[in-house]
Amino acid sequence: MHIPRQSPYGWGYTPITEDGSDLKGTMMDFGVLRLQEGETYNCELPLERAFLVMAGQMQLAWGDLKQTVERTSLFHQSPICLHVPGGVRVQITAQADSELVIIRTVNEDAFTPVFYSQNDTRSERRGEGTMQETSTRIVRTIFDKTNAPDAKLVLGEVINFPGKWSSYPPHHHAQPEIYHYRFLPENGFGACVIGDDIFKVKHRSTTLILDDKSHPQTAAPGYAMFYVWAIRHLDDDPYVMPTYPIFEDEHTWVMDDDAEIFPQRSEES
Repeated sequence: MHIPRQSPYGWGYTPITEDGSDLKGTMMDFGVLRLQEGETYNCELPLERAFLVMAGQMQLAWGDLKQTVERTSLFHQSPICLHVPGGVRVQITAQADSELVIIRTVNEDAFTPVFYSQNDTRSERRGEGTMQETSTRIVRTIFDKTNAPDAKLVLGEVINFPGKWSSYPPHHHAQPEIYHYRFLPENGFGACVIGDDIFKVKHRSTTLILDDKSHPQTAAPGYAMFYVWAIRHLDDDPYVMPTYPIFEDEHTWVMDDDAEIFPQRSEES
């Protein structure tokens, strides 16, 4: 499912999807919070929540802890995120105009709140050295089962280089997932393939990936594509590597070191 959103979000919280209690949906609430300088947002809910900083300068406060953070570029800076269990009160005070993404889900398990700084994210250049560099991208994993074993969420970001692919070879997994896009420059676009359907994605588009469908992505030449990816563990089937993701068998050959990709190409043709 594709949710287009091209115009700027208003101030305050804008819900994009509210599927947190829907077992047939993504099982996640996903929205954008925009605060003007000096504004404060308070959140105390019986839900697991992740507050991912997108832009601006702000103070995050939870329990007896506080942290002042700043992010000026999604494309050039690693993520900053506060991850809390249900019942923990979070206060966000904007010290400049600011924007965050908030992901929420049902989780009755308690865990210690975690603040992830820009030094805490695993950042990988995936696809490098294969497929003639057509799927080289940066994958940032903020938290998963390895560092958040009691969470129901998995959260990360991807930097998709212009003209290249990510989430490739086509893969799928049983757990629902959300992609939320930004582009550089902002008039850029890309394509999201979900199963047999293809959607044109633009700045602030969102896609909901359900029903174990494969979901490769590509960015148009000239435009870098960023997207947040959020996965919701199934209670009886968590998203854990190497069990997931599952690659489509017919396309896995492209990852072979000796794969002959367009071998008959010549400079004259």
